[in-house]
Amino acid sequence: MVEAWYMDESQEDQRAPHRLRPNRAVSLEELRRLGVVYRKLDADNYETDPCLKEIRRAENYSWMDIITIHKDSLPNYEEKIKTFYEEHLHIDDEIRYILDGSGYFDVRDKDDKWIRISMEKGDMITLPAGIYHRFTLDENNYVKAMRLFVGEPVWTPYNRPADDFPARKQYLKFLAEEAQ
Repeated sequence: MVEAWYMDESQEDQRAPHRLRPNRAVSLEELRRLGVVYRKLDADNYETDPCLKEIRRAENYSWMDIITIHKDSLPNYEEKIKTFYEEHLHIDDEIRYILDGSGYFDVRDKDDKWIRISMEKGDMITLPAGIYHRFTLDENNYVKAMRLFVGEPVWTPYNRPADDFPARKQYLKFLAEEAQ
């Protein structure tokens, strides 16, 4: 099962867990209130998994690819790792399904604090359009992930500040409604 926690303020190695002391865990319900959706799937059988097929149908995830993030397989590896870790948002949902390995998605809560979400094999996450987030590998330095999209893929990150984007305004409206 996925684990999430509030992060410390350390600027040391981004791949370290960065837990507060004492640890301050974040529940799946708290993530849902931020619009983050988590699912656990059978990554060993992703090519034939009826659950994945149904999610793709129900959510209209018509396009997918697989990316392997490792120094031996990703061109411009160091540059990509830095780019993934810059705080940004997207104008569409970001859907990632971990097929092997592990890493962290960091998201901002309603008070602008970082929450770290530990992702491993079988974990699928949907980050809503407009949420500030970033990604990094963990200390294992390897992840293989499926990227899913509604329609044609758009990977454009908009680095913070991007508060004037309609997707960000819509996300803030969602947060305000969730708080009521």
